[in-house]
Amino acid sequence: MLPESLGGLAAMAGLLGLCVGSFLNVVIHRLPKIMEQEWQAQCAELHGESTSTAAHLSLAKPRSRCPVCGHHITALENIPVLSYLLLKGKCSGCGTSISARYPIIEILTGLLSAYTAWHFGPTLQAAGALLLVWSLIALAAIDFDTQLLPDAITLPLLWLGLVFNLANTYVDLPAAVVGTMAGYLALWTVFWLFKLATGKEGMGYGDFKLLAALGAWLGWQMLPTIILLSSVVGAIVGITLIIVARRGRNIPIPFGPYLAAAGGIALFWGPQLTRSYLGLIA
Repeated sequence: MLPESLGGLAAMAGLLGLCVGSFLNVVIHRLPKIMEQEWQAQCAELHGESTSTAAHLSLAKPRSRCPVCGHHITALENIPVLSYLLLKGKCSGCGTSISARYPIIEILTGLLSAYTAWHFGPTLQAAGALLLVWSLIALAAIDFDTQLLPDAITLPLLWLGLVFNLANTYVDLPAAVVGTMAGYLALWTVFWLFKLATGKEGMGYGDFKLLAALGAWLGWQMLPTIILLSSVVGAIVGITLIIVARRGRNIPIPFGPYLAAAGGIALFWGPQLTRSYLGLIA
């Protein structure tokens, strides 16, 4: 495909990514609250208590609003990145500062979407990779905030990887199925060995499911690269937080963001990294 055509495709994907990033901000903020709401309802049901009659939170309702003054966000105030700049990062109702995370997520999603389209071109691989990248961004941010990796994202992501690989989109189906099983069992084994040795839980079940999902997309061959990358990045960030930010060693650090970052790197450059690594050790 001509570079000009790829550039146009990347630009369109980037604009789409900005809009998707705005939606991901809603998912990142609301999905953990929706999960908490569901858990509370289940606990009340188990205890024979009546559940709250208040309006249930969803990704679509109620409309987004300022948590301080309740000002409803208008359509003009919800344009990705641009609205944040025009509002100078403050609520138009009360002047409360708006977190810089919102435009950061939008810009990150836009840039990665543009690169994905440029990297894969107008192919089925590009369509699937966009879904994978968007999901990984949401999972990384949610896990960073709450140390949760919602099944509502990880499990559909796992099945989507298998569906795409029915057509050998990234790897053949046997490699994807083995990757799913090996991804889950790899961290499950580490979890139990650590727990038996220390009596503590070193990671959550969501990490198993996320690595299983990455195995479903990229195959079992890519799992060592993903695990190595996520461990190295996690160790560097963890040590930095302890030394620079004086974060206590007993404060848990979510592993999901590092798995997500490693999965994204493996999606784009996994084979090259694997060949380079094997060349070094050879």
